[in-house]
Amino acid sequence: MLNNLIYRIKLPFLKEKELYSALYDILGFYPKNIHYYKLALMHKSIMKREKGKPLNNERLEFLGDAVLDAVVGDIVYRHFEKKREGFLTNTRSKIVQRETLNKLAQELGITQLVLTSGSNTSHNSYLGGNAFEALFGAIYLDRGYDACMRFMDKRILTQYINLDKVAYKEVNFKSKLIEWSQKNRVKVDFKLLEQDKDKGGSPKFTYQVVIEGLEAGVGSGYSKKESQQLAAKLTLEQLRKKPQFIDAVFAAKANRTKMEEMPVQTVPETEQSDDFIILHPQKEQTQTISTENSQTASQKVDETVGHTEEDDEFDLSDITTRPASREDIIAAAEEAAFKEDN
Repeated sequence: MLNNLIYRIKLPFLKEKELYSALYDILGFYPKNIHYYKLALMHKSIMKREKGKPLNNERLEFLGDAVLDAVVGDIVYRHFEKKREGFLTNTRSKIVQRETLNKLAQELGITQLVLTSGSNTSHNSYLGGNAFEALFGAIYLDRGYDACMRFMDKRILTQYINLDKVAYKEVNFKSKLIEWSQKNRVKVDFKLLEQDKDKGGSPKFTYQVVIEGLEAGVGSGYSKKESQQLAAKLTLEQLRKKPQFIDAVFAAKANRTKMEEMPVQTVPETEQSDDFIILHPQKEQTQTISTENSQTASQKVDETVGHTEEDDEFDLSDITTRPASREDIIAAAEEAAFKEDN
């Protein structure tokens, strides 16, 4: 039957016969206009032109991207009847994102059919995903929207994607890491370690996640987004699988917050200083002499009214418990008068 079909289509070359067979395995049907599919599998690095126009899959990729969004949006809308717009948008984006399309292209065998120059495209991590979109555009032009819907629903979602599972799967690792850090009040930064070019001249980026000053996952890629996503993914794996790492993160956070809570300087005093008063030397000398004289006078008073350490021992002879008689008082008075006369 296949031979009769090939004879009816009148394939000119064996390679084209093989392409029909490969496309049937991928799509589940034979193309009507093989030109669209050839163009969908031609990378821009081939640099071929036809009547002055470039022959590559970029235009079909643009068309396929729009059709794919519509088809997946239609399927998601019908499948999740009670979900809100945000949930539907997020689910659709997980299916049509480049990482998912790259995996689908690899599993379906699309990536292996893409024609490239073989020099500048070995690093292109989106080559398969771009070809998948272009192939979707080719299906739309060749067989219409309904064929695109059947291919996505019966071929992709039935055999390769669990729609319910992918809807609740988090694939934005950077967003997940930032959300976790905000909930735990942990400081997270994405540090650019290196930015250079590979042998083909394509830019390459290397980012590292830094959590509370601690070095975490490192990711490299041909875009900032790709490298940061990989770094975030590796960091989340560290946090989940290495208890000692997450302990170190929260210990660093505790030290940081403790330092932030400590006062930067001591609380100012309320007493006013009198250092604005200028003291003249002469007045200072007078004040010093006056102080010395006061101390001397004080010592004299002490010598007059009190005893110093150099005084004689305290005399107890004048103290008696016997009351004085009248004769004793008169005798004492006479004795005192006699001493004054002498």
